[in-house]
Amino acid sequence: MVTPMRVVIAVCLIAPFVAMLWVGSYAKTDPAFIGIPFFYWYQMAWVLISTLLTMTAYKLWQRDQRARSAAKGGASQ
Repeated sequence: MVTPMRVVIAVCLIAPFVAMLWVGSYAKTDPAFIGIPFFYWYQMAWVLISTLLTMTAYKLWQRDQRARSAAKGGASQ
């Protein structure tokens, strides 16, 4: 069953792939950040962003599973 929460989970998990597969958006050297070309710091930023998005998706998934379990009458997982 597709719920709004599961759509948010999917977006959290798909966003890093889309960002990294869209090479044209970051295949450049400017703007540099503390002397690091854009290409490199953009990818490093996505490592952190991906971690946060994956953690968010995991927490939302846990919440969704608890809600589904409670809706089924509190059956154990």
